[in-house]
Amino acid sequence: MVKICLACSAGGHLKQLLELDSIWKKYDNFIVTYERENTKKLAKKREVYIIENPERDPFCILKSFIQSLRIFLKEKPDLIVADGAGISIPISIVGKIFRRKLIFIESFSRITEPSMTGRILYPFADLFLVQWKPLLKKYGKKAIYSGGIF
Repeated sequence: MVKICLACSAGGHLKQLLELDSIWKKYDNFIVTYERENTKKLAKKREVYIIENPERDPFCILKSFIQSLRIFLKEKPDLIVADGAGISIPISIVGKIFRRKLIFIESFSRITEPSMTGRILYPFADLFLVQWKPLLKKYGKKAIYSGGIF
């Protein structure tokens, strides 16, 4: 069976991925995010891994890459679905090192300008989805308009 890693920040990005839970629950899956009240509650219901939020701090970035590598080696996902914020970068890149497929979903809040995470992960993504048509102009040919998740 396919195993999916869902990587996102703990706020609106997590909400977006949970909107697609009817898809994820068909597969073995787990979430990689950072600690907040909502992720603590979610961890009581499903598999959630908490890693350091990189927040553009070199030490935290290194720590989150090491944590992501450990999670990856334990879980061995076949696919990573990343939905924004810097927290999803380490596990996505670790996954690509191990030749796993990466789907990136640009944030619903990004209407005309790409996110920093989107710009970083665009070259690595096997499937790159945007929720607003104007963003297609900002990304290359690989970007696909998917419509809004919400």
